[in-house]
Amino acid sequence: MSVPIYPEGRSLSFYYGDERISFLREKRPKATGKVQIKVHPDCRVVVAAPESAEDTSVLQAVRKRARWIYEQLRDFRLQLEHITPRQYISGESHYYLGKQYLLKVIETTDQPQGVKLLRGKLEVTVRQKSPQKVQQLLNDWYKARAKELFAKRLNDLLEQTLWVTGKPPIRILTMKTQWGSCSPNGRITLNPHLVKAPRECIDYVILHELCHIAEHNHSERFYRLMHQVIPDWEPIKERLDGMASYLLLT
Repeated sequence: MSVPIYPEGRSLSFYYGDERISFLREKRPKATGKVQIKVHPDCRVVVAAPESAEDTSVLQAVRKRARWIYEQLRDFRLQLEHITPRQYISGESHYYLGKQYLLKVIETTDQPQGVKLLRGKLEVTVRQKSPQKVQQLLNDWYKARAKELFAKRLNDLLEQTLWVTGKPPIRILTMKTQWGSCSPNGRITLNPHLVKAPRECIDYVILHELCHIAEHNHSERFYRLMHQVIPDWEPIKERLDGMASYLLLT
């Protein structure tokens, strides 16, 4: 199983005035009678509801908050208009471990090409200024940092997951729809973009996959394990979901 960048579930929709608003219905981990509505910064609307609730009753609950949902979507759309694709030039901001760093591109033939985190800046040295080369060097740097950091965090977090015997193999793989996954034989795959997120988000994803070693489905037992090893995982997941559009921006 995996930690999706965007939640899994089925899509439902309703109309507010002339606008059709779609949302993703997902199962609420805790068995309560309440419907929980979240509008994310990337304009995804996610509704968590008890599995036993009929779609009609979920839609009825969502329609009661239609104006609030519409206003949230309007505000986030205005914010997204100011997000432009990366150009990989000096002055841009890039994320690493939840913090923003200014990019400084240095063109020189006297130094080897590469990336350094120096004095609050990401300095990329190239022989000739080329956005494609800067992007490649940055991607390689992120993958190297991810491989090193994820291995260290996995070692530390294994102390909390007593059901895991031995050190699971780990793989770094760029993915569009998942932060991480766990294969049936226990191999953990992690997205290098995750290294741009805060440390607590990285730990959440790794612990999520370690819980899947014991329980491959998102069952009640799985969520009991999650609450055991990381009791406050839900707001951390929400924080990571909210940052996805920025962390994955290329």
